[in-house]
Amino acid sequence: MGKLKLIIKREFLAKVKNKSFIVMTILSPLMVLGLFSLIIFLNEKNSEEIHTVAFVDESQQFSDAFADSDGVKYIDLTSLGIKEAREKTKEFYTGLLYIPKSDSLSQLSEGIKFFSNDTPGLTLLSSIENKLEKKIRSLKIEQLQIDADKIKSIETKVTIDSENFLGEKSSKIGSMLRMIAGGGFGYLIFMFIIIYGTSVMRSVIEEKTSRIIEVIISSVKPFQLMMGKIIGNAMAGILQFTIWMVLAGLILTAVTIYFGVETSSSTAILGQMNPEIAQQVQSSSASDLQIVLLEIKNLPIMTMFFSFIIYFLGGYLIYSSIYAAIGAAVDSETDTQQFMMPVLMPLVIAIYVGFSVIENPHGPIAVGFSLFPLTSPIVMLMRIPFGVPWWQLITSIALLIITFIGMVWFAAKIYRVGILMYGKKPTYKEIYKWLKY
Repeated sequence: MGKLKLIIKREFLAKVKNKSFIVMTILSPLMVLGLFSLIIFLNEKNSEEIHTVAFVDESQQFSDAFADSDGVKYIDLTSLGIKEAREKTKEFYTGLLYIPKSDSLSQLSEGIKFFSNDTPGLTLLSSIENKLEKKIRSLKIEQLQIDADKIKSIETKVTIDSENFLGEKSSKIGSMLRMIAGGGFGYLIFMFIIIYGTSVMRSVIEEKTSRIIEVIISSVKPFQLMMGKIIGNAMAGILQFTIWMVLAGLILTAVTIYFGVETSSSTAILGQMNPEIAQQVQSSSASDLQIVLLEIKNLPIMTMFFSFIIYFLGGYLIYSSIYAAIGAAVDSETDTQQFMMPVLMPLVIAIYVGFSVIENPHGPIAVGFSLFPLTSPIVMLMRIPFGVPWWQLITSIALLIITFIGMVWFAAKIYRVGILMYGKKPTYKEIYKWLKY
């Protein structure tokens, strides 16, 4: 046991003292924050761009439909005719909208065209189509001699407030944040498993190719060496993630204080005194950013945090033992390619299934893949923000532990034989023979 502790300590210190580990631990949250800031900045700059759209309205019915908006300016070139308008548009404008003359509104809607030098953006086309649809609708109402005011009085906008049977409310913003949180945590654990799993594999290959392994193996058992590498790298990964969570919490707290967001406890107290007043205050005083921050506070952050630790350990231990076995079986990193696809396939499937089941987190596909040990570390983390029954969580963790024990036994068999094998590329058939030794 003492030798195992020494190996774990050595691997852990070698990882955390690495300059790249220290730099990425500190810079990664700032890089993510900077990335989001850059995306917001680019979106704002993109929204500031003004498109100038010319139109030729031969029907003489749509000239009042094209009011300038923040991003689009409309120019009436009907007097020039379609040919001259097309030539002018090529040089000066984003595009040309052509509305032909027609006796029927139905035929008119089918003959409208948009000319441009480049393929127009979907947002621009959707905006123009929306204006045309509204105008054609109003023209049809006039033809049918229906009172437009009565039609407006019939139209009703319905907003559904979602609430579970325990009285806990959820908004569309909250659902969107749960999707983002679930997808983010799933992708994060996917990256952690690959990064730290391959780190174990490279460490094994490096020691094997430098022949250091022959000296080490004379003092410790192969199983102890393998577990020491796996656990040491896992501890380094947990430390890095914990630092990231603390930094994220500090940033969220600072932003919350800066924008003056009310705490959920004060809202709850006000809600107990008078629910109607609490709802009015929350809807009237909170800005969009404040609502987002409040919804973030309502997420099961602690459950997500501890679940991440459990599933990171479980998933990492399973896959890192496989990576360690692969590293022991080959002589160089280039020889690992033939074994990587079967290892990565469950992870890729988990990401694909995880993002697809976010829309239906409690469906049979979501439940099945969140219980299957090779995909549960990713899929279950994507489900947890939406609420998961405890029996499913416990069953998933139990299956994960059982699979880990079996996978470590499987990997240890390969590791024990492969760690001292040189000069020969192993095949799947030969690895199968190693299991019998």
